[in-house]
Amino acid sequence: MTYDVAIVGGSFAGQAAALQLGRARRRVLLLDARRPRNRFARFSHGFLGQDGRPPSAIIAEAANQLKPYGTVEPREGSAEGADSTATGFRLSLSESDEVQARRLILATGVRDLLPSIPGLEERWGVTVLHCPYCHGYELDQKPIGVLGESELAIHQAMLVPDWGPTTLFTQGVLTPAPDEEAALAARGVTIEDTPIVELIGKSPALEAVRLADGRSVGLSGLFTAPRTEQASGLAAALGCAFEDGPTGPLIAIGERQSTSVPGVFAAGDAASPMANATLAAAAGVMAATAAHHSLIYETAGTQ
Repeated sequence: MTYDVAIVGGSFAGQAAALQLGRARRRVLLLDARRPRNRFARFSHGFLGQDGRPPSAIIAEAANQLKPYGTVEPREGSAEGADSTATGFRLSLSESDEVQARRLILATGVRDLLPSIPGLEERWGVTVLHCPYCHGYELDQKPIGVLGESELAIHQAMLVPDWGPTTLFTQGVLTPAPDEEAALAARGVTIEDTPIVELIGKSPALEAVRLADGRSVGLSGLFTAPRTEQASGLAAALGCAFEDGPTGPLIAIGERQSTSVPGVFAAGDAASPMANATLAAAAGVMAATAAHHSLIYETAGTQ
């Protein structure tokens, strides 16, 4: 059987895409490895109607809401390869299993490459964070740190004082320009040049960070903007163009989530520098409607 659309990735973007296409009564494969980027977070915030719910619960409820749409086939697994065919695309799911689809939506996400500081990884998504809009309110106006491993840290340090007294730890590698120092000072940000060498407290809670000179600084949360990499090699295998994002490569998209490869669309963190549940779901909706429209006009002979 050839699917109208195969969606790779079943988090917010992928399920939002599947819902639109299921409602259009299109034959859809929703392939999900069940390793979403947000699996480390206990709660999702700022997503209208879902504020404060665990991401896993939101995804599970979305899966339940897809069940009435009989043309949507959810399948657990990952695609190991992809290539173009005369009628669309072929996904290799294993050595002996492959599927055909007329269109592809890549909602494959990215993988975070965390700084190698003792105590950091086990707190990721709970008290070591990347988005203040998602998690800053829960820090309850207590002291906050920003890990300065790239220029993005200055942007973060300008934002997070709205959620608590802020210290920017330059780690000895980040040097704010004079105008940046002035702007940070105006926001009440303390700049600390001695590097953090360890996070302390009963994990996943954070009590303080230990500095290289032996001092400790009390913190309730630490923000960082880790480098990222594509979580899947499918876009590269298909020949999709990439662009440099603020933390790593992103699938380049044009109008309505289209990639450089006709018939392939991308949505969610794999194609956006804004890691946000609402924006990921919206991108999934856009990709789905664009894929649907392309199928219609192809059949009509006008594409």
